[in-house]
Amino acid sequence: MTTRRAVTAVLFVLLIGLQYRLWVGESSFAHVDGLDKRAVKIEVGNETKQRRNEVLKAEIYDLKNGLDAVEEKARTEWGLVKADETFYLLVDKDKSQP
Repeated sequence: MTTRRAVTAVLFVLLIGLQYRLWVGESSFAHVDGLDKRAVKIEVGNETKQRRNEVLKAEIYDLKNGLDAVEEKARTEWGLVKADETFYLLVDKDKSQP
């Protein structure tokens, strides 16, 4: 009878140990779920960065191969005007007074 109790106690301890690892340990459901969520975030970040890289590659190609992109960049970023053009600055009266 004591052997039977000892075997039952050992099996119970093994069951508790396995349950602990299943629910709390390193390979637990919570740990795996956390890793899945982290992987999804990383994939979304990678997709965003990939789209940004494609835009930058297109911009680099335009800057290397076409003068239109260079002219547009000079006009928007540096406010450059061609020699035969007249520059007009329109000021909104409401916004110009503090």
